[in-house]
Amino acid sequence: MSEPISLKKWPEEERPRERMLQYGAEALSHAELLAILLRTGTPKETAVHLASRILQQSGSLRGLVDMGHSDLIRIKGIGPAKALQIRAGIELGRRLARSRQAEAVIVRRPQDAADYLMEDLRYLKVEHFVCLFLNTKNHIVARETLSVGTLNASLVHPREVFRAAIRHGCASIICAHNHPSGDPTPSPEDEALTRRLQEAGELVGIEVLDHIVIGEGRFISLKEQGLM
Repeated sequence: MSEPISLKKWPEEERPRERMLQYGAEALSHAELLAILLRTGTPKETAVHLASRILQQSGSLRGLVDMGHSDLIRIKGIGPAKALQIRAGIELGRRLARSRQAEAVIVRRPQDAADYLMEDLRYLKVEHFVCLFLNTKNHIVARETLSVGTLNASLVHPREVFRAAIRHGCASIICAHNHPSGDPTPSPEDEALTRRLQEAGELVGIEVLDHIVIGEGRFISLKEQGLM
């Protein structure tokens, strides 16, 4: 098997790593940054050429973010290892964005929590149960997905919720989950779970401020509905 074409044969001032060291990451194109993640190309193309082709096939940077592992390995030149490298880089970027967003978010009303979660939850095909962990000033200090369920139900135990809450040292929590149907109307199971969470929160001294159900561009707050 022939060796992948190396960027070492390029003039030093044109190599992505060297350019990043000299000018900073912001000076690099999307393809150059992706090439650094990929590290190597294929026997017929450099990492930069491979990265350019990946971006072209994904349609955009946003399209690349939406591609899963199986989508990536269907691209010629992308094996399981390179697909994992790309997915890891994307996930780090997501987590950084969330941490910066969380630092700036103060939850004063259900709408604030719904706005924070809406775009992440509204399109999911199965139920995801998410908790927002707040400090005494109602700043979001952390967020975790604690359960991923079937199309119709998401199973979560108060034990898992408050184990995470204690780990994050929070003062209160807001629970949320999506309804894949798009209808955010709380089910009897949603109401029963909320009551269990409230009772557990009273025991450990961490208040459950709300339980929000996310639908297609809509949400319902169980607090506002008088269901907690």
